Amino acid sequence: MTQAYHADSSDLETKEVLTWDLFGTASRELAQTIADSDFEPEIVIAVARGGLLPAGSLAYALGLKLADAINVEFYTDVHETLPDPVLLEPMLDTNAITGKRLLVVDDVADSGRTLALVLELLEAQGAEARSAVLYAKSASVVEPTYVWKRTDDWIVFPWSAEPPVTRSK
Repeated sequence: MTQAYHADSSDLETKEVLTWDLFGTASRELAQTIADSDFEPEIVIAVARGGLLPAGSLAYALGLKLADAINVEFYTDVHETLPDPVLLEPMLDTNAITGKRLLVVDDVADSGRTLALVLELLEAQGAEARSAVLYAKSASVVEPTYVWKRTDDWIVFPWSAEPPVTRSK
């Protein structure tokens, strides 16, 4: 089983803090941007784990019932990554997305390498894939199609702002 790391950013001087309330606003604003575009996705694909909550929120806001996830590990802690993003099981059923219009959702395009890997994989399966992120950073190797906000600060997301819960004693 892969360890779920907590990113403690308490020692960072500058950081972007996304609250639960602001996440709701961000999701609706990002959904509106997507709805106003010429793209009508059929399936929302979350990049797990960070993209799970944004993807669910966008699926609801866009009225889409079809959603799935692809599991990728890259970040292990604040500013610490594996050498390359790695796909983890269970794998996405790529046969089911052939020829479909996909909205790939993640929380942030930091280096962009995770998003690039996922988009490349899905497009190789014959899907039309566009991407949506809450945040994009200038160092990203891929330009997400839809972005709520741009920053180069470390981002504290409400779902990972605290360490995992443990068994009460």
